[in-house]
Amino acid sequence: MTAKSGPLVEAMKADPSHRPVSSSETSPGRPRPLGRVFAALGGAAALILGVALISSGSAEAEGQGEPREAATPGAQLTDAARKAGASEHTGQGGVEQEPPKAPRFSNTTCWEELERFNDTVTLETFRSWSAPLLGVKDPLVREYLKERLAELIGNDEGRASEVLGWAREASPAEFKLLMAGLRGSEAMGKPKVAAQLTSLGLDERLDIGRRAGFLDELKGLPRLEPAALEKLAHFAKDPASGEAGWVTTRAIGQVMKEDFQKTGNVKPYLDKLFTIAAESPDEPVRYLALEMEMHADAPLDAQATERLAKILSTEGSENIRQVAAHDLSLAQDKAQALEIYAKAFEAEQNLCVRWALFRFAARAAGKDALPVMANMAMTDSRFQGNYQDFERLYASGIVDFDRIWFSLPTQDPHGCLDPGH
Repeated sequence: MTAKSGPLVEAMKADPSHRPVSSSETSPGRPRPLGRVFAALGGAAALILGVALISSGSAEAEGQGEPREAATPGAQLTDAARKAGASEHTGQGGVEQEPPKAPRFSNTTCWEELERFNDTVTLETFRSWSAPLLGVKDPLVREYLKERLAELIGNDEGRASEVLGWAREASPAEFKLLMAGLRGSEAMGKPKVAAQLTSLGLDERLDIGRRAGFLDELKGLPRLEPAALEKLAHFAKDPASGEAGWVTTRAIGQVMKEDFQKTGNVKPYLDKLFTIAAESPDEPVRYLALEMEMHADAPLDAQATERLAKILSTEGSENIRQVAAHDLSLAQDKAQALEIYAKAFEAEQNLCVRWALFRFAARAAGKDALPVMANMAMTDSRFQGNYQDFERLYASGIVDFDRIWFSLPTQDPHGCLDPGH
């Protein structure tokens, strides 16, 4: 799996502050207005829509007398066209003449056809009726289908479960549509939907790429139950999880951020992310597990702080040690954090990791970090100028770390933003 940490490491070094990054009112049975879609689509695109919708009906016209299992909007329009064509096939005296070419439908007819789809489609018919429209490959059409499917699902867990069942064997294009529709529905946050998404993502009978697709949707959940979180963390650190492990780690982190902002609940997620960071054999996964704390900006208790200390002393990747140094600045116990920074700096050999430990000590404790930073500068003379800059700025009365950081003569005094580092 290719590493995904390069640009994120650079951004972290450039700005250590790292400030991180409605449900529909329409009822499932009520068709949504198409005004916005119509206004965005041009006449040519509309014609394509109409032709796509009637394509299945036109094919049926070739087999006269054969029963049709279900009437679609396209089939209804084709019936009318076929009757009109039949009257022209017979000349004077009832002699059948050569059939004309397939009829061309006007833009107005196409609008009517799309309106008929919108007004009469149900969840049961959506999959077959939308198939021709997916072939159009128009982003506006797909956006409409996504929103219409979301409305059809509504707040119904049973309907959401049915759509997830379709997604198991769907083509890549249809899978994307089904997941987008589910994501936009009110049922997305329901416990049964979350459980089914987790189950599908961990189903070893499915292709790993399809499993990653299901697991990626977990990031939109408002919370993860303890049992699901345990299973997901175990999978994320599994050497065989591959790309799906990275996706799962990101989902855990994004749900953590959402849950923390709404309820203050963060400890269960951090515990699992730090376990992934310590135990996963995949470096990008370990990096991401620590990076997600940067986005949540959640305070660390004493236990989480000690776990970061261990990562700083045992992690082999310089990039990951830098992320750990950043996370440590969120420790609630500032004295504990400064002690860890001091010990880690003394043992560290890499210049850029030392620079991370030096500056994030200031982020952790502000002016109170100056004695520790002075000792770091005595240990490594390359940091004497950096110490003087921080000391001068704190003496000027600035206390906010962001202001301190952007007031420095340079944010890259040791060339650590170079891609080679």
